[in-house]
Amino acid sequence: MATISERRAAFRGLHASGCFALPNPWDGGSAVRLAKAGFVALATTSAGAAWALGKDDGEMTLDEVLDHLRFMSAVTDLPVNADFEAGFADTAAGVGENVARCIATGVAGLSIDDGGLFPLDEAVARIAAARAAIDRSGEDVLLVGRCEAYMMPMLDVDHVIARLRAYSAAGADCLFAPGVRDLGNITRIVQAVDKPVNVNLTATGLSVNELAAVGVRRVSVGAALAKATYAAFDGYVALLSSAGRLP
Repeated sequence: MATISERRAAFRGLHASGCFALPNPWDGGSAVRLAKAGFVALATTSAGAAWALGKDDGEMTLDEVLDHLRFMSAVTDLPVNADFEAGFADTAAGVGENVARCIATGVAGLSIDDGGLFPLDEAVARIAAARAAIDRSGEDVLLVGRCEAYMMPMLDVDHVIARLRAYSAAGADCLFAPGVRDLGNITRIVQAVDKPVNVNLTATGLSVNELAAVGVRRVSVGAALAKATYAAFDGYVALLSSAGRLP
């Protein structure tokens, strides 16, 4: 079993060159299956984790999230990147305190998003607080600065780039803007920033290889795997309740 330090070092190494798929399990079974399939790292999904508890995305408490991260970091030998949402705090100082608790779960990386697009100065302060907490810990945990581009009424790629650059300057090691799906816009982002870029593959119509070709460093899928699994489950339930049988 790899140590936490070894997993963190391996995870950072994956960001040095090339491109890797970073699928998002939502429970122990899905994590183990993805590990057996040969993936080299995993990322949690706030939506999938919430659904597994019978909640909607955004309804998990901080303690529930920390318990989930602790479990997911222990159930396989792979490094885990935490979807740590907006840091579960109203202030930048609170984000820093919670990031310290997140690091203690054993994760190899964590993302801090801009909470449905906080004002830029506030969002930057929250990334900086997360960076400071990681530095104080002495642990090699990778920080992802995440711009919630899908929250924009109309996608403004220039604004997304400005935010990602600011998050990079505040200490993010990797940058992510879920909601940017066009390959041309993704290419613009990759070329405009100075850190590795994560792209969510969902609904892009693209492949990992196509994203790798334009310089994307890692490719996640968000809640797509959990959503597909629950959709299949619902189909079986509907058949069982309506016809009293299964396929």
